[in-house]
Amino acid sequence: MRNSFCPLSVHTFGKPNARTDRTDRTDNLWDSLRTSTTHECLSMIMAKKVLVALSGGIDSSVTAVLLKERGYDVVGAHVKLWGYVDGINECRMLCDTINAPFHVLNMPAQFKEKVIDNFVAEYKAGRTPNPCVRCNSEIRWPAFLNKAVEIGCDYIATGHYAFVECTASGRFFIRKGVDETRDQSYVLWGLTQEALSKTLMPLGGLRKSEVREIARKYNLRTAERKESREICFVADDDYRHFVREWEEKRGRQPEQGDIVLENGTVVGRHDGAAFFTIGQRKGLGIAHPTPLYVQRIDVENNRVIVGENNALFKSELIVEDVNWMGMEPTDKPFKADVKIRYRHQPAPATITCLTGTRVQVIFKEKQRAITPGQSVVLYDRDILLAGGIIS
Repeated sequence: MRNSFCPLSVHTFGKPNARTDRTDRTDNLWDSLRTSTTHECLSMIMAKKVLVALSGGIDSSVTAVLLKERGYDVVGAHVKLWGYVDGINECRMLCDTINAPFHVLNMPAQFKEKVIDNFVAEYKAGRTPNPCVRCNSEIRWPAFLNKAVEIGCDYIATGHYAFVECTASGRFFIRKGVDETRDQSYVLWGLTQEALSKTLMPLGGLRKSEVREIARKYNLRTAERKESREICFVADDDYRHFVREWEEKRGRQPEQGDIVLENGTVVGRHDGAAFFTIGQRKGLGIAHPTPLYVQRIDVENNRVIVGENNALFKSELIVEDVNWMGMEPTDKPFKADVKIRYRHQPAPATITCLTGTRVQVIFKEKQRAITPGQSVVLYDRDILLAGGIIS
């Protein structure tokens, strides 16, 4: 039966995660999150056919090699989202090397509709989006899962630094990878139970340095390649240039407006409210006795409100579009560590469910630059409980 097993517990591939030794856990949550053993998982998935999501980088390349080495029938696939070919060529050469079939999934139209149009619209609405989160749940996983079904694969596999595990009752969830500098659980909160049940993540138990050593061992072309953490469709990580150019090509020009203090005093002018984000200081073009930072964006009146740094610290936020993963909604407030942006250190907070898909977060200590549109992820230590979007 489909939820009677755990897909690969990636402790198999890497070192056990000392941060999550269950002998140290006393919380009730851990009692409800007992997973199948590694031996049980392996006995049920060996010799399975897996579609590996290839990007052309080192992580997905090593993922494919590790699975091939352990006896999986590996098929490679690359989702083409934008107008580039270098990644495709790298993927094809890797598959030739490991004697695996290779497929290209052309998704530029869907990517434009679901990711880029949303990306631009969110900035124009005064919000700061996470396109990678949306791409994972709306484009990549659906594309790979559909292809896997089409060609008879049992699973898909990705090169994310995270774990997929399941409870004894069959509920799937994400755990942080052991390499804290590479943990990618934050961008995976939108995945459904169905998607997780068919996903393997062999790199969760490895550190980046170990992945590079594996790549060198197998003489992979990607072994020494530098990685990029930029948005794949935004050149030089300059989203302002991208949004401006995108709008101009469609005959739309940004509207100038005022930069004001909270009391309404005009302190400058802006070339478009879409080009600002909460907490921003650089690029305001303001001469003022004290440093000023963007506090909020008033799209309706086309104003950017600025103030001093201490005004950026808030203790509360509302999360929309919540996807529950490591737990189900509860009518009782509960504690969690809450991450409000990719490079944010999770902070302790009390969570109250307002509806099944909407929660209130009250931090123990105020947090800087809570930004509408950004993803919020709730953790119990390294277990991803739920995620959503800051209202």
